[in-house]
Amino acid sequence: MPMAVLSPFPTTEQGPGYRQAPHNLEAEEQVLGCILVNNDAYGRVQGFLSAEHFHYEPHRRIYTAIAKLVDSGQLANPTTLKPYFDRDETLAAVGGAAYLTSLAANAASIIDTEAYARVIYDLAARRELIQIGEAMVNEAYDVSVDDSAVAQIESAEAKLFQLGEHGKPEGNFQRFATSLRTALDIAEAAFRKGGLSGVGTGLKDVDTKLGGLHSSDLLILAGRPAMGKTALATTMAFNAARAYHRSGGTEGAVVGFFSLEMSAEQLATRILAEQTGISSERLRKGDLTDDEFATKLVPATVELSEIPFFIDDTGGITISTLRTRARRLKRQHNLGLIVVDYLQLVESSNKNRGDNRVNDVSEVSRGLKSLAKELDVPVMALSQLSRQVESRDDKRPQLSDLRESGAIEQDADVVLFVYREEYYELRKQPQMNTPEHAAWQEKMDSILGLADLIIGKHRHGPTGTVTLQFKAELTRFSDYIAGDHLPPSFEH
Repeated sequence: MPMAVLSPFPTTEQGPGYRQAPHNLEAEEQVLGCILVNNDAYGRVQGFLSAEHFHYEPHRRIYTAIAKLVDSGQLANPTTLKPYFDRDETLAAVGGAAYLTSLAANAASIIDTEAYARVIYDLAARRELIQIGEAMVNEAYDVSVDDSAVAQIESAEAKLFQLGEHGKPEGNFQRFATSLRTALDIAEAAFRKGGLSGVGTGLKDVDTKLGGLHSSDLLILAGRPAMGKTALATTMAFNAARAYHRSGGTEGAVVGFFSLEMSAEQLATRILAEQTGISSERLRKGDLTDDEFATKLVPATVELSEIPFFIDDTGGITISTLRTRARRLKRQHNLGLIVVDYLQLVESSNKNRGDNRVNDVSEVSRGLKSLAKELDVPVMALSQLSRQVESRDDKRPQLSDLRESGAIEQDADVVLFVYREEYYELRKQPQMNTPEHAAWQEKMDSILGLADLIIGKHRHGPTGTVTLQFKAELTRFSDYIAGDHLPPSFEH
């Protein structure tokens, strides 16, 4: 006879005087029986139910054997499974191969299979929750110099987040068919959105090259100081957040921006300048006309306050704290894009380890890639380039210029470089009223207000260069329009 569910609370009537892990043996028996009667029932549950979700060890073995037969295209019933269990000591304890026949004989309708499977899945999650709770208590009692309370809290929160997302803390294999369906969904989404399968940046040529910012990707946006890394990252992130707001969540993404160098107010001022067309300098000084204040600044502020753009400007944040806060934002607001400005300012989790800076940066880089996969969102991390760029005649950046760690290039799915030739050429100005100055001015006129976004690495497609327009006074990047980037003449 099927065993009844055992109460997790101690009673004198239903069992021993101690609590047992929550489980439902009858539900487990019904799922297995339904599948043995009709293998189509397996297709209803295999997407979310695995052998580990069963509490009773014989049931785990039976489900594993069923999965092997069905996945290989064979029939799974008491007859075909019998050879697997003739000498199985675990199954012998419950009646041997004859137990399979009793499961099939007592099965309910195949229609109820998924409902029973959901019960099993839920109870398995509860058991995992109990294990996490017990581990939290034990670790809290174990006072260790190497493991602070904050680190234990972050670890516990990570396990709880993973449990909430996947039903169990550890990862697992998935069938190739499941991965194929996901790939097909991505291709279909790109087809319907005109080639954009990831989060749109609002920059047409960039989206055409990259197909958007893809979930689980680590994107590195690198450049020397004054190239506009923060401005470009802010432009992309803000465009994504605004698209999410305007589309009701069908496009774009909720953005979490970790600003380790600039304050939240400075970042907000930049965005206001970009959106209103009023320079950051004038905004900071309050150098505004009544018309600009009433018709530009106030309406823009009202609209921007609705945008799902979250800023964390904590200085010296550790990679573990960053992960914890990102998980929380994902859980609370459906986070869809993370920006970190910038990677070298994120601290390793173990500050007292005594390793060199290369190892610290490598840990941060791996942590960001792991976070992208865990939350299934794109992570864009800004990065400095080494000074060796300045010593070359050709100052266009290369992958070897990534500062302090080759792990950055290794971990990244996409590496982007911001390069503004105008910045370097401006410092080469010859003496006025000379032939050299005339040639220099002609070149400046051809590159003024332009920036190159160099795709140095791209796991999903080709590399190349995208030309953008850049307005320094507004720190605004936009699509390049031929003939629209220059004044009639440049004068220094």
